Amino acid sequence: MAVALSAPADPSSAAAAAAADLVPWLRSVSEALADVNSGGCSVADLNRLVSDCIAAFRDDLRIRNDPRFLKLWIIYLDTCEDFESVVKEMDDSMSWPNDPLFYELYALFLEARGQLHEAVKVYQMGIARHAGGARLQKAQAAFLDRLSHIIATASPKADNGDQKKLGETYVNPWSTYTMNDLLEKIRSQLMKYDGYYLSPKAYSGKVALSSRNLSRNKVIEIGRKKYQIKGCAGQGGFAQVFKAHVDSNPDEVVALKIQKPGFPWEFHMYRQLDLRIVDSLRHAFGFAYRMHVYADCSILICDYLSHGTLQDAINSYLVNGKTMEEVLCIYYTIEMLRMLETLHAVGIIHGDFKADNLLIRYARDDLSINGFVDHSGPWSAQGLCLVDWGRGIDLHLFPDNTIFKGDCRTSGFRCVEMQEDKPWRYQVDIYGLCVVVHMMLHGSYMEIEKRISSDGSYLYQPKSTFKRYWNVDLWKNMFTKLLNMGPGNHDMTLLRSVRQSFEDYMSSNKQLIQKLKELLVRQRSSLCSA
Repeated sequence: MAVALSAPADPSSAAAAAAADLVPWLRSVSEALADVNSGGCSVADLNRLVSDCIAAFRDDLRIRNDPRFLKLWIIYLDTCEDFESVVKEMDDSMSWPNDPLFYELYALFLEARGQLHEAVKVYQMGIARHAGGARLQKAQAAFLDRLSHIIATASPKADNGDQKKLGETYVNPWSTYTMNDLLEKIRSQLMKYDGYYLSPKAYSGKVALSSRNLSRNKVIEIGRKKYQIKGCAGQGGFAQVFKAHVDSNPDEVVALKIQKPGFPWEFHMYRQLDLRIVDSLRHAFGFAYRMHVYADCSILICDYLSHGTLQDAINSYLVNGKTMEEVLCIYYTIEMLRMLETLHAVGIIHGDFKADNLLIRYARDDLSINGFVDHSGPWSAQGLCLVDWGRGIDLHLFPDNTIFKGDCRTSGFRCVEMQEDKPWRYQVDIYGLCVVVHMMLHGSYMEIEKRISSDGSYLYQPKSTFKRYWNVDLWKNMFTKLLNMGPGNHDMTLLRSVRQSFEDYMSSNKQLIQKLKELLVRQRSSLCSA
């Protein structure tokens, strides 16, 4: 949002004199906006500066409706954490602008950012204050037409909004409507997160943020730090991830996730992980250092793990016509069960649980046989790291009885409930875990079928059969329990019991742990040299 320094519309000498007094303030605000974009100034500092400017001029009728002064109002409202308190303050001081342009511009600005509830309020306030009459009413009518289209798109027919049945609320957690509502709900909280920087302007660095421009060794500047691109680490439909050196220091390596349009939700999920996960387990879920959100994109700066993904490990066997050894499958199954047990216990669902999002961690020190049992010593630093939290679900933002009904639309990872259009909760993660385990064991995605159990009921089971020399009872127990839990079931006890069955099996034979150690050393040597 730029503040223009052009001449005022009113050529009268009085207005010109007032405008001259305003110019130094406009320059200061313009500089502060630039500093916010680069990370050198906080949004709170910008808000204080604009607030001081408005306080100095809001009673000056000569510039009250100057377009540049109206823009200052918009910046002020946008940088305030509590919209309602600002409205009350402006009501008390009778300092609302009279120009309909202010209400129209501000409502359009809020609409573009998805803050539809606030946009409705702005139109209502402008009309209530008789600002602009027919013009503002016409703008409001056009907005309501657009809003009707959004609501229609988010209706249950499109599987994009809330559905209700028998007193329970079904929500699609990934619909545009839901995400906009959640982002509005956490807006003030986002502003307080350490490392969060918001700019109303588009990214204006010298190097364009595209894969074509971000070639190896190109340097981009973000928030007064320079990042030297060392390669592309991943790419999806809306985001690209780059490996980068901070200030060209090869010892300080980070991952830059560039997403268009900007999407601050993932940073919220990372900060909630910081708050809810105990320190001893926090390293299993990735870290984010900063996020810069611009009008056209967002840049997430997070830690970089160089040892590849679990998918890479699975593929390293498949290229040789083999599948992962069972003891290694058991180990990673234990790790994934512990992950979901930890996440779900604190009200977090990952929502995109797959092998591509599981980075491999290796301990610096040698692994011991004894430490495996209680996950202590080097074993606590060994394992997996779950990343990519863009589809994460924060259960604390929903009513306690909320269950979900939406489709992740990720081929091979749609849980049974999604396939049958039934409500779900934790199943989205648990089914993902089962698919990953199936890929480790069989080298292929899981297909399921209904089988009649001994009591006449139906159970879901993988179509693939287990090899005779595997521990078939362990795997059957896991798939049967995890694929057949109800939508309202609290899954922590179930996950823990399945995890402990695998741990008990490993602990019963120290030779299994010794074999696991050897396989992990071999895997590290193979993947890191590839």
